[in-house]
Amino acid sequence: MIRKFFWFVALFIIAPSVISVAWSFGANWPNSFRDANWSSSGTGTNPRAHREAIIQVYAARAGRWKGIFGVHTWILLKPEGASRFERFEVVGWGRPVRRNMRAADAYWYSNPPFVVRDVRGSLASRLIPKIRKTIARYPSNARGDYQVWPGPNSNSFVAWVARAFPELEIELPPTAVGKDYVGPGVQITHPPSGTGWQISFGGYGGATISRKEGFELHLLGGTIGIDPDDLAIKVPAVGTMSLYQIFSD
Repeated sequence: MIRKFFWFVALFIIAPSVISVAWSFGANWPNSFRDANWSSSGTGTNPRAHREAIIQVYAARAGRWKGIFGVHTWILLKPEGASRFERFEVVGWGRPVRRNMRAADAYWYSNPPFVVRDVRGSLASRLIPKIRKTIARYPSNARGDYQVWPGPNSNSFVAWVARAFPELEIELPPTAVGKDYVGPGVQITHPPSGTGWQISFGGYGGATISRKEGFELHLLGGTIGIDPDDLAIKVPAVGTMSLYQIFSD
């Protein structure tokens, strides 16, 4: 039993982390916050070219050593006819929740962003005012509330909003460390996608079974899982490895 556990940890936790460390050092981290690129990546949706209401969730690798293990996520809202997005996210200094701190599709610590979820049309139009009100009620928005690990952090915030609106079916990346923090102690709730159930032990451990996320084990903020919906496996630090991605490449 001990030997099997050792090989499980080596294969699904240590090996992916080593791969991510090698990738991160090869990516040439900026020397400091000021040296990093925070400008628009130019890859986002042009709001002036799309009149419909849009809700998007973005992610990008976190800065410096945190980027080895996870991503930073944020939420974009654009009402119908609006000419710009509103960007909402949580940071680790001052009051955590920030509005329009960066461009909608900005690099995060020089790391390019990618779209996690994109919802448009009547559903987005109906939910945007409700999402704004929900964000205003975020319970961990006082100075000192932010905790990089196990949470509440930037990913805990996006997951909290996602759980409030299960019709959006937002499945956060397994590298969104902190998404499984839902409060101290034992918590039983829905995962961010709202399509199943999750148990969390203060963000340090837990499990999820869900139509969108599949089956996940959570250990110290990392995620190990099988996702039949995407024909994928999930491992800490590296994230989702899907057959769809392999064949599309």
